[in-house]
Amino acid sequence: MPALISDEQTERDRQSLLDAAEVLLYAKGIQAVGMDEIRAEAGLALKRIYALYASKEELVVGMLRRRDIRWRADLAEYVERATDPRQRVLAVFDWLHQWFCQPGFRGCAWVNAHGELGASSEAIATEVSAHKAAFHDQIAAWVAATNPSACEGVHLLAEGAIVSAGITNDPDVALRARSAAEALLAAAGHPAGMTQA
Repeated sequence: MPALISDEQTERDRQSLLDAAEVLLYAKGIQAVGMDEIRAEAGLALKRIYALYASKEELVVGMLRRRDIRWRADLAEYVERATDPRQRVLAVFDWLHQWFCQPGFRGCAWVNAHGELGASSEAIATEVSAHKAAFHDQIAAWVAATNPSACEGVHLLAEGAIVSAGITNDPDVALRARSAAEALLAAAGHPAGMTQA
């Protein structure tokens, strides 16, 4: 009779598998990486992998879900160091710039996943939509504290910077988006022809 695997070992195996999947799938693309390559990177038998995730699609969803939690938590930790509401919004773009400058930056993992499989995998499309909605709401909460009418514009600037940096490999798009967000925060709520008192 095979030895029982403890909950602790199962969690260690799951994290090792997700680590391996994230490194490989983000660097090379989902369709370019086979399960054998993930198995070798994780150091787990295929049987063990499929006991944790029944399919590659489930593994991708699990990887994206874990990355979302970490990614948005890192963003929040950085942004919320600022005490001034306007500086918090601008800190979003400072954090994005730091991310874009990291070695191995390859754009947005969720946009990449959607581009590869969003049309053919409802589970992946749903996970991507959940991340994008959560990111929108996160930005909207920070913007609402300074100028609610700028929420959509600032969100689009952040998303645009992420996509542009992924395509052009130019991290400074975050700084240009920051300047645009600063102007938007100053102008929003002041219709043309009206001036501040």
